[in-house]
Amino acid sequence: MVSIRCKMLVKAELEALNLHFRTVELGEIEIIENITPEQRIQLKKALALSGLELMDDKKAILIERIKGVIVEMVHYAEEQPKYKFSEYISEKLQYDYTYLANLFSEVTGTTIENYIISHKIERVKELLIYDELNLTEISYLLNYSSVAHLSMQFKKVTGLTPTFFKKLKHRKRTALDNV
Repeated sequence: MVSIRCKMLVKAELEALNLHFRTVELGEIEIIENITPEQRIQLKKALALSGLELMDDKKAILIERIKGVIVEMVHYAEEQPKYKFSEYISEKLQYDYTYLANLFSEVTGTTIENYIISHKIERVKELLIYDELNLTEISYLLNYSSVAHLSMQFKKVTGLTPTFFKKLKHRKRTALDNV
């Protein structure tokens, strides 16, 4: 689960199955009662119809939790952590970062760092399209060391400068689920 829409959809499916829950977070659901195998199958089918997956594999669940922490951090947090992302992710998930990084790379084929960069660039695109902040403000908001660093990373990922991207009439963003 990567978006707020996914969370809403999961909540609706749980309610439709009369399952009570404490929390529905990105990549994690806490159901109050024990669910029967029949309810589990119904939930799995209902989620599959919406393009979501009920996961049992602990590694896959942890990968989704890592992705959820990154999406929340980059797209929904009021401000970026002022310390290393590795420390932030490790602290949030209560796992050693080296273990998380190795697992993430093994399962996804990319590094956590590259995943963060992809999401930060999508966030930069979004902010450029909104046109409410200038590049200096965006670089500060996303905790880049400088506008030059943001611009260099943006060009490396997209092939365009932020200024050129902003001038395009058909600006293309990637859906968060596909980053």
